[in-house]
Amino acid sequence: MDRNTRLKEMSAFLKMKRSKLHPHMVGLPSGTRRRTPGLRREEVAQLAGVSTTWYTWLEQGRDIKVSSSVLDAVSNALRLNIDERKYLAALAMEEGAQSDWLIAQETSISPSLKKILQELRYCPTIISDRRCFIVGWNQAAANVFLDFEAIGERRRNLIYLLFARKELRSLAVNWEHFVKGFLAIFRTYYGQYVADNWYLQFIEKMAKKYPEFHDLWNQSEVSSAPEVLIEFRHAKAGKMLFNLTSLEVKGNNDLRCSIYTPVEDTDTEIKLKKLMGHNE
Repeated sequence: MDRNTRLKEMSAFLKMKRSKLHPHMVGLPSGTRRRTPGLRREEVAQLAGVSTTWYTWLEQGRDIKVSSSVLDAVSNALRLNIDERKYLAALAMEEGAQSDWLIAQETSISPSLKKILQELRYCPTIISDRRCFIVGWNQAAANVFLDFEAIGERRRNLIYLLFARKELRSLAVNWEHFVKGFLAIFRTYYGQYVADNWYLQFIEKMAKKYPEFHDLWNQSEVSSAPEVLIEFRHAKAGKMLFNLTSLEVKGNNDLRCSIYTPVEDTDTEIKLKKLMGHNE
């Protein structure tokens, strides 16, 4: 789709979404003398915190620069869901900027996912995005792996941490096997989003800084959801055995749950409870 066609489609989409919103739905007075259904352009601009002129140009499909923060504000004003936000980003933004904006949209954890993390009390669970940035975890994961809260968001990348943090290097008995499983998932994303330059830049940086990454990356297979038995030698808890199950989150397939289930007929769960301070 060429740029002119994209802008034309964006214009039609924005007008349609505006027409379906009524003042009472967004906390605005209905007023009088509305000749057309839905919100006025100036009302959308007010909700988004932009000028009426700028929003008018956007809705008219003019060739203007759209930042991620402003697009987010317009999306919020129009009450767009995640799929609609993706569609708008594809029409409004250049590919590189679009990719970064979508990553930010997709990493929010829904209340249902937060509930799942809480319920998986004694199953260390990590939620990551399509760039393998860790965006959610439970207390069990923090106790077995790392205190992710203490790590800056930009450094909270699972692939990076597996190579950079000595705690994770020494945790898995077969560290290379452990890493290969995640590299197989990462390669799947890399193939799916090959147009995203972030992947090439990340791979080049990792290969330059960590020679093992280069070798393991070239050996890694492609797998969207490997299931493996993992043996850990935890610094405090000792030997722990987990079955790792990796699941894509339906409804937003760019998020993934990595669930470590204590192996039955072992003392792993007992050790985990003690590690977490739960001795019941």
